[in-house]
Amino acid sequence: MKQLGKHIILELWGCESQALDDQPGIEKMLVNAVKACGATLICVKTHKFSPQGVTGVAVLSESHISIHTWPELGYAAMDVFTCGEHVKPEDTIPEIEKFLKPEKTEVMDIKRGIIDDGEVKE
Repeated sequence: MKQLGKHIILELWGCESQALDDQPGIEKMLVNAVKACGATLICVKTHKFSPQGVTGVAVLSESHISIHTWPELGYAAMDVFTCGEHVKPEDTIPEIEKFLKPEKTEVMDIKRGIIDDGEVKE
């Protein structure tokens, strides 16, 4: 397969519930994560739910970083999908962990791309 992008999925458990419900803090964390991985930020959009929880996305020239939080469970689900040789999505993890302070983080690393010969196979 010709790798066109790298997609890491983060499962974050035991996070600080205040951080998971902090919309401005999550926006700042997303911006810091973009800088850390060397991507180019287009925009950040977040939404605060009632009574709790935040969802957000940083739209990148190289794809996106997204988050959805469950403060009542201490849980956050994140995607960091990038393309380009200069971007290192794994470099977002320290920024994310610094803000959310999870007790446990699981990282799934997925290679994205096309079959080497360029043909789509079913």
